[in-house]
Amino acid sequence: MLKQQLQQKLQLKLSPQQIQLIRLLELPAIELEERIKHELEENPALEEGQETPGDFGQTDGEENSEASSGETDIDLTLGDYLTEDDIPDYKLREIRERTDQKEDIPFSAGQSLNEYLMQQLGLRDLSGKEIKIGEYIIGNIDDDGYLRRDLSSIADDLIFQAGKEVNEKELESVLKIVQDLDPPGICARNLQECLLIQLEKREPSLPINLATRIVKDYFDEFSRKHYDRILRLMNIDEGELKRAMQEITLLNPKPGGSWESSMESAMSQVTPDFIVEAHSGELFLSMNNRGIPCLHINRDYMDMFQSYASNKANQTPEMRDAVQFVKQKLDSAQWFIDAIRQRQETLQRTMEAIIMLQRDFFLTGDESSLRPMILKDVAGRAGYDISTISRVSNSKYVQTNFGIYPLKYFFSESMATDSGEEVSTREVKKIMKDYVDGEDKRKPLTDEELASILKEKGYVIARRTVAKYREQMDIPVARLRKEI
Repeated sequence: MLKQQLQQKLQLKLSPQQIQLIRLLELPAIELEERIKHELEENPALEEGQETPGDFGQTDGEENSEASSGETDIDLTLGDYLTEDDIPDYKLREIRERTDQKEDIPFSAGQSLNEYLMQQLGLRDLSGKEIKIGEYIIGNIDDDGYLRRDLSSIADDLIFQAGKEVNEKELESVLKIVQDLDPPGICARNLQECLLIQLEKREPSLPINLATRIVKDYFDEFSRKHYDRILRLMNIDEGELKRAMQEITLLNPKPGGSWESSMESAMSQVTPDFIVEAHSGELFLSMNNRGIPCLHINRDYMDMFQSYASNKANQTPEMRDAVQFVKQKLDSAQWFIDAIRQRQETLQRTMEAIIMLQRDFFLTGDESSLRPMILKDVAGRAGYDISTISRVSNSKYVQTNFGIYPLKYFFSESMATDSGEEVSTREVKKIMKDYVDGEDKRKPLTDEELASILKEKGYVIARRTVAKYREQMDIPVARLRKEI
């Protein structure tokens, strides 16, 4: 039975322009440059350079300047001449899909750890079967540089996937070869084996020999920092133990992780989005727009559009398609120019709100002067939604007289002192860190002791909260901070 029904529905939809603005807000300065370059390559209606009189729109790339909205005497919408209903569905899909696509920012990548190990393996005098086994073992190494799969599982995989029957003795033999590659400690199956591999590559000496014995025979006592028990069992003095421990601390517990981090640090570059300078008690904010070029609509495309639009009487299907194409490119260019302009305005107002809330810090650089500040506080002053402030503060940096800081650095929760004054949790963490740095490492401060110290200073804080702050600062528990 067929039935007709009329139903009202309230639905929120984002326009392509809104989606584009949201994505642009999230981009830091260096990625925005790449995004603009990509748009210039993709859209011939968009041009880089200073505007000429009568240009449809532009953005200004100079510092401390605002882009004024351009005006034109050309009706780009054509009124009732060309509406969305007249544009073929495939062209509308192209516009929406292009807006929804996430841009991949190109970057130069060096040799990966896997490739580096494969290269070294090829230099060894191995049979074809041994090379295949070695390549498969290397392929199973995780990001930290460890082999966390059982040799029996690897043997099963080689049978089913590579068609090679291998016993564990052969695997163990090739594993030792891979473990002899650089970086030292690679392909270990656990931390103990990783440290031993590295110690075996060091020049023999009394401290190295003692360190090897500690890691090999007393690893549980070493990992739990039971130094008294090690001294007693090994029958050595504190000086010898201290020298052996110094050798162990020079070892790398994550050989693969250090390779990746060094590669990332070589490729990464922090470019500040804002510059805040303090002079004679006054703060001056400027946007880092050096890499953002002036943008405007291509004059030839505007003339072409005007020519087609003024010749409605003699339209052919080909000319109509040309009008649709030119309109799409002009609209896309204008959307992009407006989105860039709005992005700059949003970033400017957000940073101004942060400066007002954290004025003391920008003037002095004193971390303890940071006020409690959450997204809602900035949103209220800037006049934006909390989600907008979150996007602006993501991956953005500000250059100050005291260094470069991520915007997220200025956000922190609040807590009340015993006098009722609200202070930033960052201030409490700084006090904790100062006391941990200055503690007697033979008897490190426990969380309970840190809570007592903070209480004496007027910060009423529970032991579990101290533990939470300590973990956020990556400070180990007292037992693991103990030294001889």
